[in-house]
Amino acid sequence: NLSTNTNHDIKRGLNYCHQSTHKQSDTQKAQSERDRDSSSSRLSLFPAISFKQKKKKQTLLFSSCDLFSFHSSMHHSSTAVSGELIKPPPSTAPLQPLLDLITNVLSLLLLSSLTVRSFIGKWQILRSKLFSLHSSLSFLSESPHWSQNPLLHTLLPSLLSNLQRLNSLLHQCSAPSFSGGKLLMHSDLDIASSSLSTHISDLDLLLRSGVLHQNAIVLSLPAPTSDKDDIAFFIRDLFTRLQIGGAEFKKKSLESLLQLLTDSEKSARIIAKEGNVGYLVTLLDLHHHPLIREHALAAVSLLTLSSVDSRKTVFEEGGLGPLLRLLETGSPPLKTRAAVAIEAITADPETAWAISAYGGVTVLIEACRSGSLEVQEHIAGAISNIAAVEDIRTMLAEEGAVPVLIPLLTSCSSSVLSSSTGFIIQLGEFVKHGNVILQQISSSLLAKLTISDGNKRAISDCLISLIKLMESPKPAGLQEAATEAAKLLLTVRSNRKELMRDEKSVIRLVLMLDPRNERMVAKELPVMVVAAILSGGNNPARTKLISLGADRHLQSLEELEVSGAKKTLQRLAAGNRLKSMKAAIVEDLERVPSTFD
Repeated sequence: NLSTNTNHDIKRGLNYCHQSTHKQSDTQKAQSERDRDSSSSRLSLFPAISFKQKKKKQTLLFSSCDLFSFHSSMHHSSTAVSGELIKPPPSTAPLQPLLDLITNVLSLLLLSSLTVRSFIGKWQILRSKLFSLHSSLSFLSESPHWSQNPLLHTLLPSLLSNLQRLNSLLHQCSAPSFSGGKLLMHSDLDIASSSLSTHISDLDLLLRSGVLHQNAIVLSLPAPTSDKDDIAFFIRDLFTRLQIGGAEFKKKSLESLLQLLTDSEKSARIIAKEGNVGYLVTLLDLHHHPLIREHALAAVSLLTLSSVDSRKTVFEEGGLGPLLRLLETGSPPLKTRAAVAIEAITADPETAWAISAYGGVTVLIEACRSGSLEVQEHIAGAISNIAAVEDIRTMLAEEGAVPVLIPLLTSCSSSVLSSSTGFIIQLGEFVKHGNVILQQISSSLLAKLTISDGNKRAISDCLISLIKLMESPKPAGLQEAATEAAKLLLTVRSNRKELMRDEKSVIRLVLMLDPRNERMVAKELPVMVVAAILSGGNNPARTKLISLGADRHLQSLEELEVSGAKKTLQRLAAGNRLKSMKAAIVEDLERVPSTFD
């Protein structure tokens, strides 16, 4: 029993269906009559709909013969019976008849859904989605160039197929008593609801993108000098095809995206703003076609390298997790691209912490252990980036990163060594601010590395800490590691000058030379550092060391036969003797009368 208002709505819906169907030509009407006669023995597509008013019994019957006629007018020969699939027109067929057919099917489903007797709550949800679909299709038909969009050749037939399956479910739920499996029907209705949601989302995306107002079937790739609005429109169209289209559409869209990122530097920021980077990230999942996944990863990698905005967008859309999975389980080419992107993302201090949240510390260490040379190069940079976070720094040490990094950084590969600049700088930070264990490990690494002069200058400020560590008797080996690291850094003249400017460090070094100093430090260690300071012939350094008594201590150490003390004293005294000789020469010259007097 339905209210009068509901009956009125139904009548209006029926009138709409009949009016829509009877807009055919006279030839089509004649064909419809013949089809109606030939199909009289077949089941109708939709069961007759019967409604009763409260006060007066009245039966409204709607036969689907008109729909059969409409279907036949498209010269389509497939049988249309309840529960069977309506085969959509081929992709080369005009889209207008197909859209008209779908609109009629939707209208009939909306009407028939009022008579269901089982799973009424589910059908209320389905009915609201059918209304949304009907509305979207109405907007679609009003777009000036909708029929020229190739995406609809895939989208509309798929929609028609799902509507037919939904009709079969509706027929079962409209029976006086439901005799099927309730759990199975519950699942089927959920699947149907999900399919409708997908179609609604696709149509909404297509309508919002604005591409239906463009009369070009495939937009041409904008030139690098193109206007920002032109590039933005192309990107919206590209992502629409990427999201809605099938595998071939996705492949071509990704190729265009890669071309755009390669040709235009400004495109990355526009893509981050106008494109759906989140959907691009989902294409990195392993269930996607390998070629599509490879293209998507290449695009994500370029986005992380192109600009700060696009790199931030990739991170915010959840790109780090899939990148770590590809680094762990992907093919060698995928691992390389993933490593590049991970290094770029972790360059931002605000995002470096997320590595631990994704459980990525172990993944990075393993990539350094077993990855290719190129992967190791970029992952070393990523580890350098995340080591700036104190908690992750501790985690790296606990997970055994140092034994893995030592052979990597001491390898003979110039490409790996050149990429270790950031990590070397971080080692300097460990020397200054790390705990004793980290200080020892970092000092040992610095002593063993072949470091460029530029990198030595970059960590010159850790020399003061190395001099302090030379006084620490524990743990064993720390004094030796600090001494060797200091010697290495003092091979650069600017570093020697910087150390000599620090009064406290110079005094500490001279005190370590004093044989009377009871600190547990082998005297040959400070001797080696003083020798390194004097290696460049720095006269101001000699003057300062002598003024602090280094010459007397070295003379005492020479008598004690401490290794290197004699040679270092000779260097120190040689500079002093040279200064004395120069002063004497100047004094003698002053005594000689000028020949011009």
